[in-house]
Amino acid sequence: MSPFFKRKTPSGPPEFLIVGLGNPGKKYELTRHNAGFLFADLLADKNGVKINKIQFKAVTASIDLEGHKCLLMKPQTFMNNSGEAVREAASFYKIPPERIIIVFDDISLPCGKMRIRRKGSDGGHNGMKSIIYQMNSDAMPRIKLGIGQKPHPDYELADWVLSSFKKDELDALRDAAENACAAAVLMVNGETEKAMSNFNS
Repeated sequence: MSPFFKRKTPSGPPEFLIVGLGNPGKKYELTRHNAGFLFADLLADKNGVKINKIQFKAVTASIDLEGHKCLLMKPQTFMNNSGEAVREAASFYKIPPERIIIVFDDISLPCGKMRIRRKGSDGGHNGMKSIIYQMNSDAMPRIKLGIGQKPHPDYELADWVLSSFKKDELDALRDAAENACAAAVLMVNGETEKAMSNFNS
């Protein structure tokens, strides 16, 4: 286990929300749109916890990253309404947008690549669109995980993001998710610039 991670369960309210985006249900489990869920499961595993507490229209787990209390979330609203879960948790714990890290899939990056941004537009991603709308802010830091571009321009985007990964693509995505876990630790430590320098593709 990496020395970055600690297994203890934190007490008190979380300082950060870390949100992996995806769609709930077995049929979506290893689809491209669920890259954020894969990240969240990996981060939970590294911290020896299960994401199984039902609250805020999400399943959640409390984790401690380098002494920072975080609520790890997988919204269960389906992608297009992800913002409802984020807004409810942020409102309850009074967490500002700058302390909400969103991890999601990006078709503009190849599988295995990732990109960190401090803030910005939704980039055409419906999950981010919902979060920005519900939070009335675009100041959420985000980690984008590459899922590859559509195989040809006529391919329906919805069909592509809901398609399954090939084995080599899934292996590459898992490598990127490993890096995203390390990046999240740096980001909660206030070292976003270092995370961007280390991991941006």
